[in-house]
Amino acid sequence: MSGSAHKDETPDTVGAVRAFNRYYTALLGTLNERMLKTAFSLTEARVLYELANRDGLTAAMLAQDLKLDPAYLSRLLSAFKRRGLVATAPSTKDARERILVLSAEGHAAFAELDQASGEEVHGLIAHLSSTEQSTLTRAMGTICSLLDDGDADRELYLLRAHQPGDMGWVIQRHAVFYAEEYGFDQSFEALVAEVAGDFLKSHDPRREHCWVAERHGEPVGTVTLVDAGDSVAKLRLLYVEPSVRGLGIGGRLVDECLRFAKRTGYRRITLWTNDILHAARQVYEARGFLLVAEEPHHSFGQDLVGQTWEREL
Repeated sequence: MSGSAHKDETPDTVGAVRAFNRYYTALLGTLNERMLKTAFSLTEARVLYELANRDGLTAAMLAQDLKLDPAYLSRLLSAFKRRGLVATAPSTKDARERILVLSAEGHAAFAELDQASGEEVHGLIAHLSSTEQSTLTRAMGTICSLLDDGDADRELYLLRAHQPGDMGWVIQRHAVFYAEEYGFDQSFEALVAEVAGDFLKSHDPRREHCWVAERHGEPVGTVTLVDAGDSVAKLRLLYVEPSVRGLGIGGRLVDECLRFAKRTGYRRITLWTNDILHAARQVYEARGFLLVAEEPHHSFGQDLVGQTWEREL
């Protein structure tokens, strides 16, 4: 940065940003202390996060996105491979490229780190009301949006609890997308409206939750977790806008469900889907869900194969 101030820059703004930076740096130091007690450095944890939440990453892409020295990243990835955490596979787009893929051990290691990080943040915000938490997430989104340097490769999104009006969006986007993509009729919209309405009327905030992914102030994804009885949680209404798929939002939403279910004391999590929803099934499989039943049915104007997936917690 040059010594001369920008024409619209004010001393008050500079001072406020510097003060916030000092506060947030100290806060991050506190949150990151737990990481130092694990087998991973902070940089290794960042790499694991990217590999767990994004598909089709090469080493070059990872180095660019995380602004890491390629030689350093190469040594880090080699160590991960020796530990059985990471493997490579040929790219479906270019046979000359090698895609980085987390192994089952890698996903398990990430899950442990992710749960610890989630618990730390949960402790930080536990004293805030739902309204205050929504205010916090919107404020963070505003900061990211205003300070975004315009880098098209950087994809920002935030997760928040549902707010008034969100369920209307959930119903509308499910109805439109599944009609256009799979030819579902209005009975599917009616089912989604029933599920969403039941959640709004009677959900228990201590044991049930709805998450909304938001990007640039607009909702782009959602999932809901409800109590199915007998210490079983049920995942419902997972949806991610086609325009933001590939950013790991679907996986992140399911991860939040798993964390919440574990913290709340559920023993198992279950979900029902159809076999034509390939992307969603890949998300479930990557997180340890197992197919336990499937049955042909005629619903929503289509011949489908329904599937039940479960995972022990």
